[in-house]
Amino acid sequence: MADTDSLAVARDYMVDSQVRPNHVHDLRITGAMRVLPREAFIPAGGLAYADADLPLGGGRYMLKPMVAGQLAQLTLEKNPAHVLVVGAGSGYLAAVLSLAGVDVVALEEETRLMGTALAAHAPQVQAVTGTLEAGWPAGGPYDAIVIEGAVLDIPPALAAQLAPGGRVIAILADEAAPGGLGRIAVAEPAGGGYAHVELFDCTSRLLPQFAPAPAFCF
Repeated sequence: MADTDSLAVARDYMVDSQVRPNHVHDLRITGAMRVLPREAFIPAGGLAYADADLPLGGGRYMLKPMVAGQLAQLTLEKNPAHVLVVGAGSGYLAAVLSLAGVDVVALEEETRLMGTALAAHAPQVQAVTGTLEAGWPAGGPYDAIVIEGAVLDIPPALAAQLAPGGRVIAILADEAAPGGLGRIAVAEPAGGGYAHVELFDCTSRLLPQFAPAPAFCF
């Protein structure tokens, strides 16, 4: 196991070589990522500070640092007080947002993913269990909702859980190649759906809970 000093160096290197060069300049985010032990949120032996999505098992991944930083920065752009993280996984992004000073609800469907790291390093986060597509209306309204993983479409149910002026930050997967190239987008409720602006290209795997049902073939 790496010692404390070398892990601190690894976190600094991650921020300075992966996160900041990719337009993440909010000091609340970079400051949180410099102190939060990313290795605590992945299975033992994982390469916590690699420039890659990290497997959590069962088709679930923790987003690479660059993408997590971009999502976090867009989430904080309008200084939200109350945020919902959908598909929180092991809790890393929720913890980053919490350390940045936000009140966070972390929604996860797979209870196996919610280990001890979130409670240990961001105990103020409210971790809840439920269907990702349904959101968590009991904790709303939210100033921002961030989906931690790629989706083909933003769930309609989330619109009603936003406070006035609230936004959804999501990775929209390419329907032709889900799990490949996607785009980080910011969406606002409009006309019974969403109006969104696509801001960054990224690669992120589709959240299994949002994958289309297999087509039946004769």
